[in-house]
Amino acid sequence: MAEAAFTLKLSPRLFWGGEKCFGPGIAELLEGVDREGSLRAAACGMGMAYSKAWTALRRCEETLKVPLLERKTGGRSGGHSRLTAEGRFLLEEYRRLERRLTQEGSGLADAFSRAWEAFCTQ
Repeated sequence: MAEAAFTLKLSPRLFWGGEKCFGPGIAELLEGVDREGSLRAAACGMGMAYSKAWTALRRCEETLKVPLLERKTGGRSGGHSRLTAEGRFLLEEYRRLERRLTQEGSGLADAFSRAWEAFCTQ
């Protein structure tokens, strides 16, 4: 029965004080801001409405009580955004957590697949 094996797909969501505050969407948004220098461009690149991106980011910042972005509003030269030290730290640690969970989860999924195969071949 070894035609296929179980795989584990993890998408961690972090909670602070019982409130969901950080997950794959905010991480992708912060990476987009880091790359594009703009929350609007990052949201657009994700196919997300700017208002939804702004609301999600603001909710995360309010929950954690730290700014994740430094923002300069537009004008003649246009606005820009960049990650704060807190935003960069949170993003890097979140990606590190994802990698560790994926590594650990891979071994657990392999063990689960072996147990399933053994059960099915009894």
